[in-house]
Amino acid sequence: MIAMGDTKHDYTIAVYPGSFDPVTFGHLDIIHRAANVFDKVIVAVLNNSKKNPLFSVEERTNLLKEVTRGVPNVEVDSFGDLLINYVSEKKAHVIVKGLRAISDFESEMQMASLNHKLNDKVETFFMMTNPQYSYLSSSIVKEIARYNGPISDLVPQEVEAALRIKYAEDRSR
Repeated sequence: MIAMGDTKHDYTIAVYPGSFDPVTFGHLDIIHRAANVFDKVIVAVLNNSKKNPLFSVEERTNLLKEVTRGVPNVEVDSFGDLLINYVSEKKAHVIVKGLRAISDFESEMQMASLNHKLNDKVETFFMMTNPQYSYLSSSIVKEIARYNGPISDLVPQEVEAALRIKYAEDRSR
């Protein structure tokens, strides 16, 4: 049982939101570690209409389901609303955020404060990334993959295959 504020929760649900375009070993590190801390972790793919992702929400969701299928307390979903509304809808009490550097902390702290103002029953749980992934981002992976560079140490095989297919299609147009 985890106590947060004045409310006790017998079953703690956490939401790990992100664009996951594509999911990397850094993301998977946070997912696995969060799954060891919380009873249930919902990996929530953001459907942000202002961004132009390489993979559709459905493709990102399917890739995440594939690479997390061995983690029984992880569920993959997507959302397009305010994160705090989604968290409330899922009856979650925790938002998980991975941090690579101080610059991540500054922007994430601002969002955590805003989310807490919108719903003071939800806490943000910051996890420092494993140092071996501190340089890793989806944008870097896409840039390397675009030029057919080596990415097998950065993403799971399923994601590498999907990236190779996606960029091969782009090159053939």
